[in-house]
Amino acid sequence: MPKGYWVSVYRTISDPEKLAAYNELAGLAVGPMGGRTLVRGGRVMAYDAGTAERTVLVEFDSFEQAVAARESAAYQEALVALSDGVERDFRILEGID
Repeated sequence: MPKGYWVSVYRTISDPEKLAAYNELAGLAVGPMGGRTLVRGGRVMAYDAGTAERTVLVEFDSFEQAVAARESAAYQEALVALSDGVERDFRILEGID
């Protein structure tokens, strides 16, 4: 069964306190749903049309599990805390295998 991945690329962070609150709540929401954070910030080398922005990568055992985690009540609470504190591109991807 292909794994599922959350990929978040933060274009701007206008309120670091909201991001910190979100990080705490999102961690509490994602862990019980089987999510494993593989990348959170750190060094970025951007090539071609890319830009070096904060990136977060979370792995789940399946695409369906990744979608369920995003739709969970606990994660929705994290999104309320984040509100307008950032501008980001958030995607759920299905792995190859």
